[in-house]
Amino acid sequence: MPERKYPWYDIVDTTEFVLQGDFLLSCPVFVPSGSTQLKEGETFPIEIIEYDVIVMSQSCDLVQKKIDLVLVCPIWLLTEMEKQNDFFKKPEGKETLRQGNMPGYHLLNKCEIEGAKMDYMVVDFRHSYSLPFTLINDISGKQGKRLRLLPPYREHLSQAYARFFMRVGLPIDIPKFK
Repeated sequence: MPERKYPWYDIVDTTEFVLQGDFLLSCPVFVPSGSTQLKEGETFPIEIIEYDVIVMSQSCDLVQKKIDLVLVCPIWLLTEMEKQNDFFKKPEGKETLRQGNMPGYHLLNKCEIEGAKMDYMVVDFRHSYSLPFTLINDISGKQGKRLRLLPPYREHLSQAYARFFMRVGLPIDIPKFK
């Protein structure tokens, strides 16, 4: 039986709807700046930071325009994560990440598509942002072709995100077996 191929990525153009798993490069994200106490009548200062992000909102909600805000998460090259944290430099750190045992992060495979090649990427669930649907469409339209994570890897990413948010810390855990 021939080996079945399950590509991780595809390239899509601006005519396609933005879907879950689409990459948006240099996407502006609005972050409250500082730890200022907001007083009545004052506006809250914000900072605009550009991240490469991946769309996390469900494709059905995006296509049917059922949402006003689109959930995105930053993506980092694994090589950048290694510079920030020595744990990712170690083989056991990379393996822990690959196995999905770091709930705040999700590892994506390399992209080997000509013109869109990227090394291993890490999705950072700990920094999720909501951006206006119209802004996301505007950014995707200006980027031209964009990278899209394909099934079943897109669903695997979504499941990892759900596991990150559904964690429950118990006040009293079951004692360890001896």
